[in-house]
Amino acid sequence: MALLLYFVKRILVAIPLLIGISIVSFGLVVAVPGDFVDSWMAQTMAQTGMSAAELKPQAEELRQKLGLDKSLVHQYVLWLKGIVFSGDFGQSFVYSKPVTEVIGLRLPRTLGLAIVTLILGQGIGVLLGIYAATHQYKLGDNLATLVAFLGIVIPKFVMSLIILYLMAYVWNSSYIGSLYSPEFILQEHFSFAKLWDFFLHVWPILFISVWAGQAYTTRMMRGNLLDVMNAQYIETARAKGLSRRKTLFRHAVPNALHPVIMNMGGRFDYMIKGEIEIAIVLGIPTLGPLILSSVTERDMYVLSAIFLLVSVLLVIGNLIADFALAVLDPRVRRAEFTKE
Repeated sequence: MALLLYFVKRILVAIPLLIGISIVSFGLVVAVPGDFVDSWMAQTMAQTGMSAAELKPQAEELRQKLGLDKSLVHQYVLWLKGIVFSGDFGQSFVYSKPVTEVIGLRLPRTLGLAIVTLILGQGIGVLLGIYAATHQYKLGDNLATLVAFLGIVIPKFVMSLIILYLMAYVWNSSYIGSLYSPEFILQEHFSFAKLWDFFLHVWPILFISVWAGQAYTTRMMRGNLLDVMNAQYIETARAKGLSRRKTLFRHAVPNALHPVIMNMGGRFDYMIKGEIEIAIVLGIPTLGPLILSSVTERDMYVLSAIFLLVSVLLVIGNLIADFALAVLDPRVRRAEFTKE
């Protein structure tokens, strides 16, 4: 019962936070000088040679049609109302389609890759951290520390550029800038050949994201486990005859995992942003290139929806991390109600 109440309380606290996030998501986009009509005018003037004065009547008509002549507060209220009551995130100015259709194909790809890289990154980081802590100052510890250090200091876009260069000029790879080979694009049914082809196209995202994702977890797990292994209750367990392996995995590792689990909510958002950054460099059709094109074209509703969804995923990730921590350690949920 305490676990259920703890989870309900976390959800209720998240509601006003989500409202605030929606305001910030919408405000950041519309606060940028210019809008879609200004971008349209600039492109039309460059293509046709018409002057701004000649295009002004059409621009005003287009601005009224798109609702950009209304106040920012009015636009925000209409946008939020559509989201809450009908799941409508607005209309894409560039694609002339609902935002849900524009991001509907790209969002699952981004989420799927982010979830896979989160699981692999955190899992590998935990295992490397355990290995490094149990082999302190030995060759394995030094190698794990080096891998983690490189994952932290090398920017993801630099790693993406290196892999892009290798694929294009060294390996002469044809798996650049797409998700599938031409023979699999129209294939709707599942097959292992299509899955393998997908992996051949997206492995740079997985490799870079997992490498960058495990780095901080490895360092955190190593430091936490070393601290826990020096605790008094660990020495007591060993003195009572418990084997080193049982002491490690029954007592030391579960307690060293607490900070790692608390950090997982933020790591999910980190994985999504990392995937977006890598996809922009490699040109893979996920949310990354869509964000870049939406910024260029001032497609405000697409940008606002993406920012809002990514922020919501961060909140959900933290809720899941809080829930997992409460399941792992009953003291967390009991302390939540003891202090009130």
